[in-house]
Amino acid sequence: MEEVKPINKKTQRRENRIAAMQFLYQWEVNPPEVLADGICQFFENQEHPRTYFAFAEELVYGVLSELQPVDAEIREHTKNWTFGRIAKVDLAILRLAIYELLFRTDIPPIVTIDEAIELSKAFSTPDSKRFINGILDQMKNKITRPLRRAAD
Repeated sequence: MEEVKPINKKTQRRENRIAAMQFLYQWEVNPPEVLADGICQFFENQEHPRTYFAFAEELVYGVLSELQPVDAEIREHTKNWTFGRIAKVDLAILRLAIYELLFRTDIPPIVTIDEAIELSKAFSTPDSKRFINGILDQMKNKITRPLRRAAD
């Protein structure tokens, strides 16, 4: 990955999303032989204790356990792109966001979309923001739960 651009507000949740996105990127480029060992090693080599990244680990395991439906959504919304053409950073951000939109009803969809846009601004190219926003905006239109609050 290239130079990291600053992200406005670094909350623990945002730092966890950054770490989850970075692991998903790494996993896509060079998957570990044993997933649990790769996750353990990755999160133990961060600046905070591993327990700080409990949310990130939940997200990583969630994305990878639901990879087929998550990737199916990406393919559905990128009909003019071959899956392999999607930048690996953008793919990691999209997988994380779409997993949250589909399976994490405890997170308001608008929060997920905003976080994905912030990640794209910090870790990808200027065009990626529009690409990711376009896909997530289409996803948002399919969501039947409230957009601005977590589901009950």
